[in-house]
Amino acid sequence: MSREILLLVDALAREKNVEKDVVFAALESALASATKKRINDDADVRVTIDRETGDYESFRRWVVMPDDEVTNDEAEMGVIDAREVDAEIELGDYIEEPIEPVDFGRVGAQAAKQVILQKIRDAEREQVLNDFLERKEHLVSGSIKRMERGNAIIEVGRLEAVIPRDQMVPRENLRVGDRVKAFLQRIDRNARGPQLILSRTAPEFLAKLFELEVPEIEEGFLEIKGCARDPGLRAKIAVQSHDSRIDPIGTCVGLRGSRVTAVRNEIAGEQIDIIVWSSDPAQFVISALQPAEVVSIVVDEENHCMDVVVDENNLAIAIGRSGQNVKLASELTGWTINLMSEEESAQKSDEERSKLRELFMSKLDVDDELADILIDEGFASLEEVAYVPLAEMLEIEAFDEATVTELRDRSRNVLLTEAIVTEEQLEHVSEDMLGLEGMDKSLAATLAQNEVRTRDDLADLAVDELVEMTGIPEDRAAALISLARAHWFEE
Repeated sequence: MSREILLLVDALAREKNVEKDVVFAALESALASATKKRINDDADVRVTIDRETGDYESFRRWVVMPDDEVTNDEAEMGVIDAREVDAEIELGDYIEEPIEPVDFGRVGAQAAKQVILQKIRDAEREQVLNDFLERKEHLVSGSIKRMERGNAIIEVGRLEAVIPRDQMVPRENLRVGDRVKAFLQRIDRNARGPQLILSRTAPEFLAKLFELEVPEIEEGFLEIKGCARDPGLRAKIAVQSHDSRIDPIGTCVGLRGSRVTAVRNEIAGEQIDIIVWSSDPAQFVISALQPAEVVSIVVDEENHCMDVVVDENNLAIAIGRSGQNVKLASELTGWTINLMSEEESAQKSDEERSKLRELFMSKLDVDDELADILIDEGFASLEEVAYVPLAEMLEIEAFDEATVTELRDRSRNVLLTEAIVTEEQLEHVSEDMLGLEGMDKSLAATLAQNEVRTRDDLADLAVDELVEMTGIPEDRAAALISLARAHWFEE
């Protein structure tokens, strides 16, 4: 019988062009499955075949688990019972006992063969997949073999891939037999069907198409730094030149637009804006908003956003149809862009100045003239007044040393008092509310002053109530309330 096993393994390995170990593993699985049917379907059986002699042994085993977690006595054993068998056994180890192996000749030949062949097919597919991955191909090309529920099944060499309907460029009409390109988005090793999941809408797909059409990118003279798309309509791509002699935009466009046209033809005529990447975030945003012309820009590093001012005639161009231009510019640069006209900018500036003046007057007990001097000199918070170096404040012509010292003392006293109040308020705030993403101590203290001290208190608020109560932006308020309510739906 042992000789029969070795002959079978050798024959299958040759026929299927796989390693003998793969066939041995498949055969062990088939024998274990047959043995379980004889004992109990819930049991755990391990079969080992000697690779040299063909002899095989069978073992029944139980995994060692905490006693209160055991749910299947046929394959699991509590740690207390397990240590009566082996005093040194640990959680996760196995208790094994030899059992009489099934007679190979009596195993349902057809069932065993099916298990073995399925294992070999899986191994073959895995090998083909590994060969494909070793080539590190991200831009995949193949013919559409069939359409299934709107998804396109593509032949890629010996593999099948799928372009899901939601990863196709809108309004493009793919047909069986069409040859298409797509970006390898991910690999689903658990899928019964195609394991390669492709996309024609991913920004990376556009970048790969440019790499294909522009040799300078592959050669390292140009680099694609970012890409944003509204698939089928418009895209923005940022390019950097590593050679001062090469014009990044002209090189990507090509002679008479040949290169960019070839890319556009592949993605259903999508309009493509090519811009020069800049390490200066403000300059990068200005370029990304083209063709609109920017009047001024204010960078808010803390909130990672920019207020961009354009004149009234350029506002519609900057926003774009349905907000497309500003949306793509924001995605490309990674910055939140707040577009406004010069009039809106002036109004916002006046409002911010008014709030800051009121803050300084009320907290520091100064008149409006002194508050305006602080604002004009660039002070935007009590912390700055308290901790800006003394020498810098003394440079302000309107202030003498006594005034500076008094302002610093007052601001520090206010900050200390507020910190004490905050700590007192936080004593009444629940840990689950403090632990919410986006929550900070200052905000939590403000909420506590308004009798909002638990996660459920916060979850009961409407977005406009939270905004009015705390003054935080509406999107942050909505996100916090959504997180606070999440456990309701989990329950």
